[in-house]
Amino acid sequence: MTEPTSPLQIADYRRFWLSRFAASFATTGMIVVLGYQLYDVARSDYGMGIKAAAFQLGIFGLVQFVPMLLLTPIAGLVADRYERRKVAACAIAIDFLIAVTLAAATRADVITLPLLYLLGVMHGAARVFFGPSLSAIAPNVVPAALLPRAIAMSSLAWQTASIAGPVAAGLLFGWIAYAPYALAAVLLATSIALLLSVRPVPPPAENRHAHPFKQALDGFRYVRNERFLLGCITLDLFAVLLGGATALLPVFARDILHVGPEGLGQMRAASAVGAALVGLWLSWKPIEREVGVKMLAGVGVYGAATLAFGLSRWLPLSLAMLAVLGAGDMISVFIRNTLVQLNTPDAVRGRVQAISSLAISASNELGEMQSGLAAALLGATGAVVFGGAGAIVVTLAWAFLFPELPRARTFASHYRQQEQAT
Repeated sequence: MTEPTSPLQIADYRRFWLSRFAASFATTGMIVVLGYQLYDVARSDYGMGIKAAAFQLGIFGLVQFVPMLLLTPIAGLVADRYERRKVAACAIAIDFLIAVTLAAATRADVITLPLLYLLGVMHGAARVFFGPSLSAIAPNVVPAALLPRAIAMSSLAWQTASIAGPVAAGLLFGWIAYAPYALAAVLLATSIALLLSVRPVPPPAENRHAHPFKQALDGFRYVRNERFLLGCITLDLFAVLLGGATALLPVFARDILHVGPEGLGQMRAASAVGAALVGLWLSWKPIEREVGVKMLAGVGVYGAATLAFGLSRWLPLSLAMLAVLGAGDMISVFIRNTLVQLNTPDAVRGRVQAISSLAISASNELGEMQSGLAAALLGATGAVVFGGAGAIVVTLAWAFLFPELPRARTFASHYRQQEQAT
């Protein structure tokens, strides 16, 4: 039998890819519109000023992060002990219920801040189980030699959906307010069906009878003791924690650039356009050399573009900077994900992915909290400029604190490279 030369030649990977695309399209569009609704309700129904309403966006990020923080040890353990397709499908089902609830509440015009915060908690709980279980499936359905390309294509699925999802949701919201949530519900149901059609991925045999509490601790010990993995995971945590401008896009759309929900969809899509173009390139010609330096450079570009976006008052320039931001982030994410997956044994992959997902979630959701708080103190522009400069500082600091990162030459096991060097 001829060995596949592309992940797309593998039927299970195609279904996995389509499932991720459908889920990402649904959730990215749903969360963009939800954020706009939250900000608009705070301004219109609760009579809040710009800074106070922007702070509500930060609170929304925090309520999503709390369940991730509390449930990460359990989520990683579940991904390593139970069938990963079913775990991911259950997580998607929670987002399906959120979409149905939002569609009904929006149509009945009963949206309130407490309801949105409750749904944010549910979404955070769903994401903490979705990420580790889904990410751990790909290495089990494609050969190791195709894994870098499979990861690039998987990232491309997410980024492509992140382009179309927010644009479609913004347009639908302007037409019929509940329509984007109804579309999300249909796509999430489709995603569940596709994912469950992938062949079963049984958990590693050594995990079935181990003590659960010890297993959870072992995941944290593994990451703590492996400085290379620790550097990869925490780089994104601190850079995006400071540099995230996403939470404040509703403020820029409504009160700075004055482009409304349609413009918000364009801005959310712009960063995904840059990322998707890079992802398309990487799926055809993956990065192979000097991967550590290029990962750090991607984070630096991300920070610089964030700073420039914060200063822009012209929509085309803002969109261009967001596209550059997305391109830099995609390079960093692709390299980091590939390095982490190739340097993690399958027996602990779910737990390591859970910790990595927690770092990503902390950078995103706590980044939203940080952005909301900074906006309340410095204004939206000051918060974004400060965050972009902070991301650049973090990049330089991590190159110094974790010299293992810039020394990573290829995607071959970092530890094998070390052995060869000695």
